[in-house]
Amino acid sequence: MTPLQGFKVCKLLSMELQEELSRTGRSREVLELGQVLDTGKRKRHVPYSLSETRLEEALENLCERILDYSVHAERKGSLRYAKGQSQTMATLKGLVQKGVKVDLGIPLELWDEPSVEVTFLKKQCETMLEEFEDVVGDWYFHHQEQSLQHFLCEGHVLPASETACLQETWTGKEKISDGHEEAEEEDEEEEEEITKTSGNPKHDPEDL
Repeated sequence: MTPLQGFKVCKLLSMELQEELSRTGRSREVLELGQVLDTGKRKRHVPYSLSETRLEEALENLCERILDYSVHAERKGSLRYAKGQSQTMATLKGLVQKGVKVDLGIPLELWDEPSVEVTFLKKQCETMLEEFEDVVGDWYFHHQEQSLQHFLCEGHVLPASETACLQETWTGKEKISDGHEEAEEEDEEEEEEITKTSGNPKHDPEDL
């Protein structure tokens, strides 16, 4: 896995895991661990929010959630991957609704399926999680005062020269402005550019 691939995967993995842990972090459930032995030793009571069980449940199917992402070709760097429909795909679907024939090389009903690129990211996520499972566990039990992205990606996965990309955030200003009129104008311009190519425009599904 190259550093470029590594930072994309690590960033998404970290975001997904911290989001899931945030969802369960307020639970007041208390777990009973261990067994009552003949010696009369009592079970240990451990808050769910601090338990290994919580981490294991958060990691379960973690990389499957990468398949919820789409490729946003209009964005750069790690911002290329985000949940939700890309602007390009929305434009192409709008053309189809207007009766324009658009050929992506795959049936229309498969347009919303995870792309090969995203599926590959999911596999890389699984590889990274297996390789750095102990590091994730160390962070969970001892270093949660740091963000996982900082602890895992900057501290263990990426070389120092590649960590600047982790600070990339999508503000909406890079391509789509806060004004609806400008966004609509950009959509119209994109539609015109597509329709000018031919009556049967063809696009690489990986760029959508």
